[in-house]
Amino acid sequence: MSQITQLLNYQKKDSELLALEEELANSDERKKYLQTQNFLKKASEKLDQLEGKSQELASLFERLTGKYEEIAETLKDYEHIDELVAGGADISFYQRSAQQLTDSLKSLKGEVNNLISVAKETQDEYLALKKKVLAAQKQYPDLKNAYQEYKKTRQEAAAKVSAELENIAKDIDEGVLKKYKAKRAERIFPILCEIKSDRCSKCGMELSLADKETVSEGRVVECENCHRFLYKV
Repeated sequence: MSQITQLLNYQKKDSELLALEEELANSDERKKYLQTQNFLKKASEKLDQLEGKSQELASLFERLTGKYEEIAETLKDYEHIDELVAGGADISFYQRSAQQLTDSLKSLKGEVNNLISVAKETQDEYLALKKKVLAAQKQYPDLKNAYQEYKKTRQEAAAKVSAELENIAKDIDEGVLKKYKAKRAERIFPILCEIKSDRCSKCGMELSLADKETVSEGRVVECENCHRFLYKV
């Protein structure tokens, strides 16, 4: 049996293995498992970020509240402004000072209120995400088991095909087979294609004069464009 025939037989059997690999990769079991796994990983990082943000907000709230109370306490001194004026103090100075403190107090009050709003949004986001995480964690073991069971059936079927491939490979040149497997790893398929009108039937690249001579001798050549093995019947 010629090398080309053996390679074609190998490729035909290999297409069964590829189909099994694609079934596993595109299965709902795998998609659901990986989606949940990725969600839990990203959600964990997000929860840590939200927790850190909450701590920063709490610290900022404490500082602003302290500053607010400090200004409010200072303003109490102006409750006795009449006595200060009667003692000869410059009323315009105290009026300006009191106004500045009042403005600062209003500004701080706005900051505190805004901070409270942001803190509530952060808390709501945290609680909503935490709820989703708990639900995903509950589903994860079942999704993982379902994927592992499905994967096992595909691997068992793939093992049988792989055994048949090894048997066919015994009659194929080792160097050619090594190149075939390298192309297979690059997801090039089919790897062996028939030449039509002196062109690669996959990409349409015309063969060089040297390659035309090689295939006329019953050997395979490599397409200069798509790098597939080309043969001529």
